[in-house]
Amino acid sequence: MPDSKDLALARVGVDRAAHHRFDEPWLAAAWSHPTTKVLPISGGEAFVVDTENGAELVLLPSFEAPQTGDRYFLGTDEDGVSYFALAGESLPGRLDGDARPAGLREVGGTLSDRDAGLLVHAVALEHWHRLHSFCSRCGHPTEKAGAGHVRRCTSCAAEHYPRTDPAVIMLITDEQDRCLLGRQALWPEGRWSTLAGFVEPGESIEQAVRREVVEEAGVRVAEVEYVASQPWPFPSSLMLGFLGKADPAGTGITVDGEELSEARWFSREELGAGMAAGEILPPSGISIARHLVELWYGEPLPAAARW
Repeated sequence: MPDSKDLALARVGVDRAAHHRFDEPWLAAAWSHPTTKVLPISGGEAFVVDTENGAELVLLPSFEAPQTGDRYFLGTDEDGVSYFALAGESLPGRLDGDARPAGLREVGGTLSDRDAGLLVHAVALEHWHRLHSFCSRCGHPTEKAGAGHVRRCTSCAAEHYPRTDPAVIMLITDEQDRCLLGRQALWPEGRWSTLAGFVEPGESIEQAVRREVVEEAGVRVAEVEYVASQPWPFPSSLMLGFLGKADPAGTGITVDGEELSEARWFSREELGAGMAAGEILPPSGISIARHLVELWYGEPLPAAARW
């Protein structure tokens, strides 16, 4: 089974060092330290530069970073370097070199482990803060605390924490070892992927797998096996990956017409031939769906189909 570290958006290179989040003197000293690196972020995008090995984040010394914006402490690395995100209404107007703005969907798969972990963390925090300016208990304004990992109500003092919505994503196979893939009407022509859906209140993740598959495709699932998880900050989900076996008596497909416009069973030969002909576009490289399909397929999908 693949480990989470094999997934594009689950890689880490920085210790989040949560014990420093409420230590204001330490945070102030860390921000002013000459080795500290700052990641400006706005609207889910940061500056990157393109290299032969992929994209790299543009990280600024704190003394070169804008003086306005919300600071989020992201952690420290093994050399003691501290990392902060700086969220603003827009990215800094001027940077030297070939820096360009980019988001996770575009560059998440080509970033280093450190950069992927930093950007996922920063994107998730920025989105949460942007949408949670007021207290859900009393309606009064909230203010940032815990180095960006808490919002505290200015009236009733209630503390609010970043939201993470669990979602299941699953590759289901039948008795012939064919895999079940579906497509949405809004996707590019030929795009197919695994089924997925959110976990509902009071529901186990195994129950969610079975419910989502029968709701979307009419297929009944028997065995369910957990594989790995990956953060999916679009905007605030945790994708929980599963393999499942269809009930032999319930493999007939009936799509719901809402989540899916089409679903079908694929053999390895059918999927491989479709990708080779350019008629089938598999899930993107940053999605856990890609890894579930490759786990069943038995090898990496053809390079021509990877992007």
